[in-house]
Amino acid sequence: MTEKSFTLDGNVQHFTIADVAKENSGFRKVLWTGEHAQIVVMTVPVGGEIGDEVHPQTDQILTFISGTGHADLNGQTHPIEAGDQCAVPAGARHNFRNTGDEPLVLYTVYSPPEHAAGGVFATKEDADAAEAAGEDTPARG
Repeated sequence: MTEKSFTLDGNVQHFTIADVAKENSGFRKVLWTGEHAQIVVMTVPVGGEIGDEVHPQTDQILTFISGTGHADLNGQTHPIEAGDQCAVPAGARHNFRNTGDEPLVLYTVYSPPEHAAGGVFATKEDADAAEAAGEDTPARG
């Protein structure tokens, strides 16, 4: 299958998002970054997790394409599966864990952007190292 993404005009993009997300073999890939929002695909391996975090000034909407897991949202745990969507308001503590037997595939929209434009990380460890080094921060205008 070929990744279905193309530029229409300037920074305007078209995605067949479920296909793009399923084809992502790495942990995190930033697909598009605008001034006020960002689209990212993620693949969480079996037994893996996104990591417990809080985005103080960023809302996040996650849509799950395949796999199963648990969403930890402000101290409450909820099962998640393909077709589910979670809205995480700025300031909410959250984590998403793969508790199934296949990769947990999702796409997420951050508003405003949370990661550096064009960032691609094969593993959570690579992503965490880039964040710790200050190499995965969005440009703020």
